[in-house]
Amino acid sequence: MDTEGTHDAQHTAPQQSGGAHRSEPTVPRPAAPPAPPAAAPHTPPPPAAPPAVPAMPATAPTGPAAEAPLLGWLRTPRPSAAPGIWTYGHRPRAAEEPDRVPGRQLISGAVISFLCGWLLWSLLWNGYLGPYWGWPLAVLLPDSWALGATSGDQLAYAIASRVYYGLWIAGLVIVFGRLGRWAELVRRYLLPVFRRRSAPAPRPEPAADRALWPELRSHGAADAADQLAAEARTGRMNDVDVARIERAWQSVRSGKNSLASFTDTVLRHGAAACAHPSGRRDLPRRAAHHDLLAHQVRIGTAAEHPRNPYRHRGAGSALSPEVLGTSLLAVGPAGSGKTTRLVKPVVESMCLQALAGQCAVIAVGPAGSDLGPDDAFDVVVRVGRPDPECDLDLYGGTTDPDEASGILAEALVGDLAEQLPGGDSRRAATALSQLLGPFRAAHDRFPTVPELRELLDGAPRALAALRTALEDTGAATLLRELDARVRQSDRPGDVAVLLADRIALLDRPAFAAFFDPTGTTRQVSLRSLDHPLRVRIELPERGHTEASRILARLVLAQFTESAVARGDRSLFACLVIDEAAHTITAEALRGLQRLRSANAGAVLTLRSLDEVPDALRGALLGAVGCRMAFAGVTTWDGARFAEVWGKEWVETRDVTDRQIIAESAAGKAFHMVRQLVTGKAATAKAVTVRTVERERWSASDLANSVPAGHAVLSVTSVGGEHAPPVLVDLRS
Repeated sequence: MDTEGTHDAQHTAPQQSGGAHRSEPTVPRPAAPPAPPAAAPHTPPPPAAPPAVPAMPATAPTGPAAEAPLLGWLRTPRPSAAPGIWTYGHRPRAAEEPDRVPGRQLISGAVISFLCGWLLWSLLWNGYLGPYWGWPLAVLLPDSWALGATSGDQLAYAIASRVYYGLWIAGLVIVFGRLGRWAELVRRYLLPVFRRRSAPAPRPEPAADRALWPELRSHGAADAADQLAAEARTGRMNDVDVARIERAWQSVRSGKNSLASFTDTVLRHGAAACAHPSGRRDLPRRAAHHDLLAHQVRIGTAAEHPRNPYRHRGAGSALSPEVLGTSLLAVGPAGSGKTTRLVKPVVESMCLQALAGQCAVIAVGPAGSDLGPDDAFDVVVRVGRPDPECDLDLYGGTTDPDEASGILAEALVGDLAEQLPGGDSRRAATALSQLLGPFRAAHDRFPTVPELRELLDGAPRALAALRTALEDTGAATLLRELDARVRQSDRPGDVAVLLADRIALLDRPAFAAFFDPTGTTRQVSLRSLDHPLRVRIELPERGHTEASRILARLVLAQFTESAVARGDRSLFACLVIDEAAHTITAEALRGLQRLRSANAGAVLTLRSLDEVPDALRGALLGAVGCRMAFAGVTTWDGARFAEVWGKEWVETRDVTDRQIIAESAAGKAFHMVRQLVTGKAATAKAVTVRTVERERWSASDLANSVPAGHAVLSVTSVGGEHAPPVLVDLRS
């Protein structure tokens, strides 16, 4: 129960390193060693009460300790919202924009109406409008009051006159207040300030206070809840601990672990209970804002743009496994921010969720790309670097020769499928299986890269040695497979020649220490995606461009096969490939479509859709549920996005100016003077309102109207709920 079903990945070992912790402005993150809680940088919006649970004996904490940042983070409401909206402290807006007066016009109108009312009252009070405005007072009051015969009459007259003046003032306020929209001004600007200053933030009831772990109490784990509540109050718990322990509690509710084991683990270890196999409880530093309770990472803010739906304007934009499970494709030129503003925050979020036991992440990128520090990962594979600490399994950890052949064929010649006989890589997979199957039967392992190259080249000595080994094992069936391969190698156009040329790209001195299946090196196997694994793979793009593309296709093929073949799909498996040029094939698209039902997803970035075969560009945009176009895309790429995003019905206004022809001499003279003053002829405007169908974002808009540091993002959840394309400011 201490690890909550999480274990080290096969053939991997975590890397231990330390780092300084830096607090985030939205989520408190005390370091692994207990530290005093920092003051909250801002006051979150009042939390909404969660669903009520049975009463608990504990009471809500009071005093300075109750203001610990983690407690405020736990109590902050997270209302339901459309996919892609940052829910932490979100305040939902109406679906349609109300008919509101602009703020500048509202204030100026209120000031002008107030001045007009004040001017009228001054004129009345000082008698400039004559004595007749006070005649109702003289008519209604008795003469004795007006004469002031007694002191009582004088008092009654004074009271009546003040009531009369008050009625005039009230009438002026009502009339000019309605003209100046004073009530709307008060509601929009004054009431929110008054409420923030006067009304204290409501504290949830103990039975609904998430900081007191009410669900644990209601199911008989009151001791564990008291322990966790104390850890949160004293600052010994962070957001990763909360998410990890909630994950462990869900396993208890599902019956995978016992309540007694969970309670015992929490009482012994406190906030460090059910820790990740690496022992880490946080990342050394963070570059983005994360909400681990909602499993979200914030990547920007929806711009106040007329193309954006009203409910999205000004709201935070976020990504989570709920939408990444449909996979995401981001297209933008170099320098547009794909790595720093999208890939890095997503990888960081997946690493945090892996520490919470909720996710497994594989991050792939060129050497030197900033995907996070080394100590944010359990394993870092630097292909092509001397003295590697960890290796990459060329065959994906499988023992099935046919499966290994299919994955390797996809990596080697998947981008050349149209040039192969039959138009796909099945012939290549068959040729590989005719060699991999006999070799594994003879040596109980798959061949190394040099051995596989010799076999594909048809080297007589290598084939003879394999035949001898098979005869010694008595594998007659596999001898027939080998004989068939030998016969096919004599035919013109044999696919093994192309396979040998491609595998030769990996048979280089720089890769001599890699892809070793003999067991002498520690290898990363993507068969371990049912564990909270954090892996970063650096590809040697400089000087080995084609080899890097082969390896990227290899990782993508292994990931799709392994994610779908998992027996336990409770963890979200995420593959992130930065610069996924020439990795998209027909087989890769079929694999991406299967990830949605396997609780897995992929994030792919491209400089341009030209890096994908023309026949697959439309299919790629249709296979992913989340699409992102960065500033600077070409009109050709923009046309593809515009097509997949479709059209919408909008209301347009056509304004036509018609010149006014005066018939009288006075009218003509007035128009002449007006034209001399304004320089324009007198005209009348005619407004025509129509409903037309328009592209949500046209190719020209995407290419020319998206500001730098922005991107247009559309998301779809695994459940099928989708959000229209939204212009996102990635710098906020």
